[in-house]
Amino acid sequence: MPVRRRPSWARQVWLVAKKDLSIELATGEIVTTAGFFAVLVAVIASLAFFAGKDARRDVAPGVIWISIAFSSVLALSRTWQREREDGAIRGLLVAPLARNAIFMGKALGVAAFVTAVQLIVVPVTAILFQIDLLATGGPLALLLMCATPGIAASGTLFGAMTVRTRARDLVLSSVMLPLLAPSLLAGVAGTRALFMGASFSDLGDYFALLGLFGFIFTAGGLGLFDAVVEG
Repeated sequence: MPVRRRPSWARQVWLVAKKDLSIELATGEIVTTAGFFAVLVAVIASLAFFAGKDARRDVAPGVIWISIAFSSVLALSRTWQREREDGAIRGLLVAPLARNAIFMGKALGVAAFVTAVQLIVVPVTAILFQIDLLATGGPLALLLMCATPGIAASGTLFGAMTVRTRARDLVLSSVMLPLLAPSLLAGVAGTRALFMGASFSDLGDYFALLGLFGFIFTAGGLGLFDAVVEG
């Protein structure tokens, strides 16, 4: 009788991520809801904080990152709510999967959802504030890419921490948003500098800060996830 071997760590990560992505492809629930919310925030902000010709420099960076931050919390809440329904989280934890592989797989799924929201909100904001994405799209995309791992990793870790609480939405936003403040500030500052005409090389410090935060949150999540889900 052939012996069934445990999948490799990378395969375990992919299986967890594939589960979330398959559900989302079938329902479109998270991206649709979070994307609509992000667009609504961008539209309201463009009307409420109109600043004339300076709006692109003064308002647009904050609109982009605020939309992404709040829609990410919404997406994370729904992601872990799925695991809470019918005790799905228990089935995931008793599966022959390493706990850090579960964390990484969930984080990759969240990163995909956040990226999808970014692809929606950035073009909408560019239209509202007359941003030339041909000139700024490349560096802006890299800023967003550098920030996404930190958002996904921190949200996955603290989402797991709050999955068993009743007021999980409130707890998640209360804990996650302060932790994301350094990443959001670096993102807003880097985007503002970009819209003011900074070159790609001038943004190096912002890329480094966002990458550092992403590394810290990812490493922390890999090390702490087991203790969090068992707590």
